[in-house]
Amino acid sequence: MSERTTTRPIVGYPGRDGAHSAAACDRLFRDEAELVALPSFAAVTQATVDGTIDVGVLPIESSLAGPVAETHDLLYDSPLAITGETVVPIRHFLVGPGEVALDDIRAVHSHPVALDQCRRLLASLPHATAIAAATTADAAAEVAERGDAAEVAIASERAARLHDLTIVASDVGDHPEAFTRFVSVANYMRLDVNGTPWRTAFSFVTDHQPGALHSAIEPFARHRIDLLQLVSRPIPQSPWKYRFDAVLNGHPLDPIVRETLAEVRERTRLLRVFGSYPAEVRHD
Repeated sequence: MSERTTTRPIVGYPGRDGAHSAAACDRLFRDEAELVALPSFAAVTQATVDGTIDVGVLPIESSLAGPVAETHDLLYDSPLAITGETVVPIRHFLVGPGEVALDDIRAVHSHPVALDQCRRLLASLPHATAIAAATTADAAAEVAERGDAAEVAIASERAARLHDLTIVASDVGDHPEAFTRFVSVANYMRLDVNGTPWRTAFSFVTDHQPGALHSAIEPFARHRIDLLQLVSRPIPQSPWKYRFDAVLNGHPLDPIVRETLAEVRERTRLLRVFGSYPAEVRHD
């Protein structure tokens, strides 16, 4: 990146202009930040850790495909904290260099999550190979560069316009309503209170004994704290053992939340708070 020339925060996102992550940046920061496209989720994470950018924006959950495993694992392996979230409606379009009959399509490029959300479309293209791309916007750029009408992408309408691509088919997702939750991440943890509903993200590891998970989460039920998400992820250094990433409804400095997390810490091998942030920023 070039030398900093702005006093506005520099926000990085994976992909290119036209990626859904760019739309998430618009919702989170509107015109109050300088946006920088980076080549991958890992590049966004590393640039944030290094301080090359002030804030990173990453997808963390799909309403259809569930948690975005790569983001969960990158955050777990970094010192970053979640500082905000927003939800972006997702519409998938089949786009290409020109008009093409579906039977003539030989390759469909897109991000793996988008491919997973368009299973019916892919099943209807028996001669086509699904090819993973870093983001949906990268997929659009790739097919535009190739210029082969038999190679198409699943991408946003915005990406199609940016790369002068033809919309072969609209709304090709398996479900009419799909959403992706994006988070902003930074080298600090927010503890401010602004009167809005608050969320706290954390991760814990149990002793991997019968009843250990029940024991770990029992305090949330007893204190009537809503667990909004609970995701198991493998621990690479310990085959067939898992950690649990979770999000609760509440502020970490609320007395009841603080007491509950202290109880959970006593019942687990490891507990780490990933960040605290206002629930879903909407600018509709």
